[in-house]
Amino acid sequence: MAWSRRRWLGGMALLAGGVECIALRAAAARADDTADAAALLRQGGGGLVVALRHAFAPGTFDPPGYRLEDCSTQRNLNDEGREQARRIGRWFAERSLVPGRVRSSAWCRCLETARLAFGSAEPWAPLNSMIGERERQAAHAATLRAELARLARIAPGGFEVWVTHQVNITALAGGSTGSGEAVLLRHDVTRDVLVVAATLRIA
Repeated sequence: MAWSRRRWLGGMALLAGGVECIALRAAAARADDTADAAALLRQGGGGLVVALRHAFAPGTFDPPGYRLEDCSTQRNLNDEGREQARRIGRWFAERSLVPGRVRSSAWCRCLETARLAFGSAEPWAPLNSMIGERERQAAHAATLRAELARLARIAPGGFEVWVTHQVNITALAGGSTGSGEAVLLRHDVTRDVLVVAATLRIA
C-alpha cells in the first residue's frame, strides 16, 4: 500500500487477557469514524496515551555496531517515512489535538517521527527497543505499565504521545501495528488492566 494514499477501515475486537481493543481505522469518507477517534483524544483524562510506532523506516533491524548517538549508523526514516510523520502531525493539528507531552525512544527514527509530527521529542529510555533482550524488555514493559497507572491517577485531562517500537507496543497491547500506527492506551484502575481505547492508522 502506497504511503501517499490514505485508507481507513473501521472495526472492533477483543484481545485475550482482559485487554479491550477498539480498532478504529476511519475511512476518509466516513467522518463519523474520524470524529470518534478525535473525540477520544479530545476527551482525554484518566491518563490517555497515544503509543505511536515510528514512521516508515525501510528494513528490519539496525546495522551491526549501530550507535544511538550517531544516526548515520541506524535504520532511519526515508522520504516516505518523513512525509508519513508529517501527515500524522497534520491529522492531530487539523483537529486541534495537542499532546501535553511527547516522549520518545532514543532511536533516531523515533525522535525524527516525533519532531516532524509534533515539533518536540523527549527521549525516555523505557520506550527504547529492547528486542532480543528479554529481561530488559520485561523491565521496560513493567515501567510503561506503571507509568500508565500513575497517569491514570494524576492526569486530569489531555493526553500524551509515546513514540516507540513494535516490541513495546506488542508488550503493552498484545497486538501488532504498522509503521506510523498508534494504539490509544488507558489504564483501567478498577480492573487493573490496560484498556486499548482505539487504534489509529495513517497510511
